Amino acid sequence: MSTDTAQDPDQIQRRAGFANWQAYHQSGRDLDLVLGAAKDWARHFVGIDKPWLCWNVNDDWCWVQQQMVVEVGWTPVIGYDPRVGAPKRVHPSAVVVNFNEMLDFPTLHPVFPMEFVWLFAPRLAFWHSDLIVRPETMRKIVSMFERMANGETIAVDPSLAWSRIWSKYKRRYWELIGCTTRDASQNQFERGSGWWRHIQEHPNCPPGERAERSKYFWDHGVGIRYWARNYGGSVTTVPERWVDEGHCTQINNPKYVRVTPNDDRKNMSLDLVANYRLDDVCRRLERANLLPPQL
Repeated sequence: MSTDTAQDPDQIQRRAGFANWQAYHQSGRDLDLVLGAAKDWARHFVGIDKPWLCWNVNDDWCWVQQQMVVEVGWTPVIGYDPRVGAPKRVHPSAVVVNFNEMLDFPTLHPVFPMEFVWLFAPRLAFWHSDLIVRPETMRKIVSMFERMANGETIAVDPSLAWSRIWSKYKRRYWELIGCTTRDASQNQFERGSGWWRHIQEHPNCPPGERAERSKYFWDHGVGIRYWARNYGGSVTTVPERWVDEGHCTQINNPKYVRVTPNDDRKNMSLDLVANYRLDDVCRRLERANLLPPQL
């Protein structure tokens, strides 16, 4: 599959921040650096039983997501792209965490901390920053989260073209919306098959598996499917059709126009608002009551 190899120092740092084991090794950073940072994140999660990661790429979109989380009785934990910063509007029950504080990457992807949940929280729900979910669908998915046993992960099983459905090397589980638990996260890390890109470069990849793993697609979530298929990991899937109507992405949108490159320089904060109106999306999905006053 694609090597996805970075070519210059700036690109390496950007790709490392995008949760990419290949680039992280290229960056020259020691594994202990990120493990130490993850242990430090734990202080923000003390007393939070139901944390839900909301990644700020736009203040208004993050505000709507925070309220959706609070509405179902969970706690928004707000991380953010360092190019954007923390949101200006924070719900009183939310917690803002600078996941990049000890790392100082030029970009940071929400999948970055998801690899290390076992070091900082008993469980963690998550979703894409460009996802709005209908109330009834949200309640249905949250009920799945709240029935989870420690050791289980929930993720989206994406719809694929027939050519990819039948190839074990091209499939993955997706972080569009989901939840993971401490024991699942730890076992994934120990097996070298978590959320980051390039599972063949994971520091815990067994040497005898590296050649086989190199045949797999390089993107996020490939390791989670690999964990389920090869190590008996417990993954419950959310069908993509449950949430695709509120996924404001380029996928299946022929009118989408990119304003930033579709690579490690991608800036969702710019692409998102250039292609979708939050007020239109919220009204269509019965979420208009959550819009900020100016919208």
